[in-house]
Amino acid sequence: MTITPLLLCGGSGTRLWPLSRKSYPKQFAALTGDSSLFQASVRRLSGAGFAAPVIVTGGDFRFIVTEQLDDIGVTPGAVLIEPAARNTAPAVLAGAMWAARNDPDALIFVAPSDHVIPDADAFAAAVEAARPAAEAGRIVTFGIAPDRAETGYGYLQLDGDARPGATTPLARFVEKPDAEEAARMVAAGGYLWNAGLFLFSARTILAAYEAHAPQMVAAVRAALDGAQSDLGFTRLAADPWAGADDISIDYAVMEKADNLDVMPFDGRWSDLGDWNAVWREAERDDTGVALSGPATAIDCSDTLLRSEAPGLEVVGIGLEDAIVVAMPDAVLVGRRSDSQRVKEAVGALKARGAPQAVQLPRDHRPWGWFESLAVGDRFQVKRIHVHPGAALSLQSHHHRSEHWIVVEGTARVTVDDEVRLVTENQSVYIPLGATHRMENPGKVDMVLIEVQTGRYLGEDDIVRYEDVYSRK
Repeated sequence: MTITPLLLCGGSGTRLWPLSRKSYPKQFAALTGDSSLFQASVRRLSGAGFAAPVIVTGGDFRFIVTEQLDDIGVTPGAVLIEPAARNTAPAVLAGAMWAARNDPDALIFVAPSDHVIPDADAFAAAVEAARPAAEAGRIVTFGIAPDRAETGYGYLQLDGDARPGATTPLARFVEKPDAEEAARMVAAGGYLWNAGLFLFSARTILAAYEAHAPQMVAAVRAALDGAQSDLGFTRLAADPWAGADDISIDYAVMEKADNLDVMPFDGRWSDLGDWNAVWREAERDDTGVALSGPATAIDCSDTLLRSEAPGLEVVGIGLEDAIVVAMPDAVLVGRRSDSQRVKEAVGALKARGAPQAVQLPRDHRPWGWFESLAVGDRFQVKRIHVHPGAALSLQSHHHRSEHWIVVEGTARVTVDDEVRLVTENQSVYIPLGATHRMENPGKVDMVLIEVQTGRYLGEDDIVRYEDVYSRK
């Protein structure tokens, strides 16, 4: 029996700000390699023994998910769209119900999409070793052998001694401890980090929800029964979904169930929960300095310097225990030991309405992306990147006119009743109020520079007439 991966792909993007934000949380970023964390998670759960993945995500991320899956050549079994974020318990239940429709005894592996597990083969072996317990009706959670007294993770206490390559009954879940308690547990042995990874059959987990969260079962089943197909996505019904409790699967089900086993995993693992964790996973020199992008360290130690801004060099002099992360619109500077406080910075920015709190300069859309290059009182300059075969909506604006200059590829441009091709180094003017559209008819990406002028330049000044992505 193949195992169906169920990947949870939501998140608020606060812990790794400014690289990760609400508009583009960390799982979509390439934090530790050339692929995003989401793509690495999909690859890790692909191939022999695995069925096509089921993805649970939010509406804002649906096209990012499919674009990144397409980049690695993976076709999902389903992409379920949550009408609103309701934590992990409803998300897992929706995915399990979906899988059970095809096979009530389907084996399901639940994983967040933002973890780092470098040794994919060893991890696959651990999943396979947990299969017999899951087939026998056990809920298997995966525990990570701790290499330090970590206060940022919950723990799993084993009911007995761990055996290599075999599951062990779970005695209890332990909430995130303080430093003293974490040190005591690691020294005592018999405790593992709680990785939030689970293997079970659809029949087993649905029975657990019926026993411990029956009100959620009714709400999620109604949301799935009322789901609508939307451009290949499955959009869960909003009204019944709102009736599902906003709660984690640990609290809703796992801490109440009596049929839990633990599969120990000795390999490297991280949930990249803060910049300190990113520093740990990064390649460091003999002074503990990790560099990413255009960055230079002089007389620094135990420090992360990272630049994600093209042409912006980050230079650290005499830094120790420091984190410096530069984006085109924001720079984070702090002690590495204070990495957990980054969410306080996001809260402060939100409180004063700063767009950097939630929005990246690069705005991803189903047809590609755009980013603002310059902004003035009555003008804005953007770079717009359109994927092959993609098209923006047929639209008009009340408050601005636009000038487009194609710098890469070819654009098919509609302005009122005229349609023409615009090639590299050519331009076109879009008068105020004109009905217009840009498309990429070619096989390569199309890039243009857009100059907007007018008294109001907000993204909500759009009247859509036709849209292949069903936006309004």
